[in-house]
This record gives sequence, C-alpha cells and structure tokens, in this order.
Amino acid sequence: MHRLLVLYGHPKDPDHFRRYYVETHVPLAMRLPGLRAGRYSFSPRALGGEPPYFCIFEGEFDSEDALMAALGSDIGRAVAGDVANYASGGATLLHFDAVEA
Repeated sequence: MHRLLVLYGHPKDPDHFRRYYVETHVPLAMRLPGLRAGRYSFSPRALGGEPPYFCIFEGEFDSEDALMAALGSDIGRAVAGDVANYASGGATLLHFDAVEA
C-alpha cells in the first residue's frame, strides 16, 4: 500500500478553509483515479505544544506508480490547482510505502 499525506498549515480564514475543503476540495480529491480510501481531520494534535498543522489528509493507493498516475491525470491536475482556493497556510505533500508492523 502506498500513502499520500497532505499537511495543511494554519490558514488565514479557518472557516473558509473548512467549508471549501469539505464541500468542494474533498469531493474532487475523492475522484482521483486509483484512490482506494481517503480520510481527513481538522483536529491534529501535537504531543505537547501547539499543533503545526490545521488539517491533514491521507490517501491510499495500490502503489507509488498508481499515485503518480493519479496526480498526473486530469483530475489530479484539477486537485492540485484547487489548493490555492482555500489553503492560504500552505500544504506539504509526502508519500510513502506503508508497511504493516
């Protein structure tokens, strides 16, 4: 399993971020080809101190190739282009092979 992790910084307008993210961006992102599952949270917490992120998203794909194909698709380009509409605090994208412990 290959995972995509998106870490969103604190936005200038949290209410706009939440509304736009839930109503527009997540439905678009869930259309990524090959996406097996997706989940997000507005409540990331740090183990001590203030959390550095406002929101997190995790997506599951069969492989790195499947993720890269999804990101290169028309929907993937639309998802990437949409981020500027709500994520004024920036977004960090990471991807990794998930290994069962």
